[in-house]
Amino acid sequence: MNLARIPWLGRLLFKDALFRIEDTGIKTVYLTFDDGPVPQATPLVLDILKEYNAKATFFCVGENVKKHPEIYKRIIDEGHSVGNHTFNHLNGWNTNTKVYMDNIGECSKVVDSKLFRPPYGKLNFRQYKRIRKKFRVVFWDVLSQDYDLDLTPENCFNIVKAHTRPGSVIVFHDSLKALSKIPKLLPATLDFLKNKGLSTDLLQ
Repeated sequence: MNLARIPWLGRLLFKDALFRIEDTGIKTVYLTFDDGPVPQATPLVLDILKEYNAKATFFCVGENVKKHPEIYKRIIDEGHSVGNHTFNHLNGWNTNTKVYMDNIGECSKVVDSKLFRPPYGKLNFRQYKRIRKKFRVVFWDVLSQDYDLDLTPENCFNIVKAHTRPGSVIVFHDSLKALSKIPKLLPATLDFLKNKGLSTDLLQ
């Protein structure tokens, strides 16, 4: 799903899911990072967030948490929130519902959260109905597309800049695919938010 914003049909189908925090009068956005923790990328993201005193929500893949518990602990210790991103980064469209739910449950053993984001943004309605009984399902308002190897950091920043508004849930990745973009894209985004008078906050 390579859309900066999820189309209205998706929002209608998953009407109880979170796409954006509606305007509360507070100029806040919600930075999220998917697919970590990995040692090459997640500490770099955490260092930049710390430098800017920014907060984010990390949707963690269970097997990565199991491999790198010290990085997961650092995410928590530095005041960020976490969410479930399945144990093996499964594509819901290609996965049996029972297998998908069991995989989410396996991730829950190492990721303590009531937030869930489907990898690739892909799940079917049967899966959604079951997941929402236990989790707050989180999609996004802005997808940076930082995983796309054909895009430059400047391309991704322009996507973020064009679509971000108060209440936006913005997706980045602390992954190997996004690694080369993080040093430019994340500081540029945080400077942009500061200049627009937008603060960052955690999804709960």
